Amino acid sequence: MIILGIDPGYAIVGYGVINYQNNRFEPLSYGAVTTPAGMEFSSRLQVIYRDVSELLQRFKPEALSIEKLYFNTNTTTAIDVAQARGVILLAAKQNGVPIFEYTPLQVKQAVTGYGRAEKRQMIEMTRVLLNLGKAPKPDDTADALAMAICHAHVSDSLLGKVRDIK
Repeated sequence: MIILGIDPGYAIVGYGVINYQNNRFEPLSYGAVTTPAGMEFSSRLQVIYRDVSELLQRFKPEALSIEKLYFNTNTTTAIDVAQARGVILLAAKQNGVPIFEYTPLQVKQAVTGYGRAEKRQMIEMTRVLLNLGKAPKPDDTADALAMAICHAHVSDSLLGKVRDIK
């Protein structure tokens, strides 16, 4: 199963594409879609939409795994990230890719076995699970790969199979 993991943002959108077969992970591609700070916001959204659409068309994933948004403090940032997330979801829908959303707690649990794992633990486990020589950079990329790993684990579980039947 090919999975595209996304860590949404508007300055940096981390992405990670993995192939998950027989309990084995193979990283296919990872990196970040970036937009410059001075760019008009609607143009930033256009770049995100275009680049994510290109990833979807190139890798033809069977699932898009994306983080659910939870913000406590900065509502302006939350709204901007939500808009970027919206164009990512639109790109997935227009390419016929099923969308799966996970909380940070679920991702940490799936990747490290501990829902309160620290950032450095997540990055290291992601590196180990994907057999990467060094930690993926930027952190948004590691987060996106962790999103993909999370979906692989959930979809491989009985709960994931029951959810797919619906």
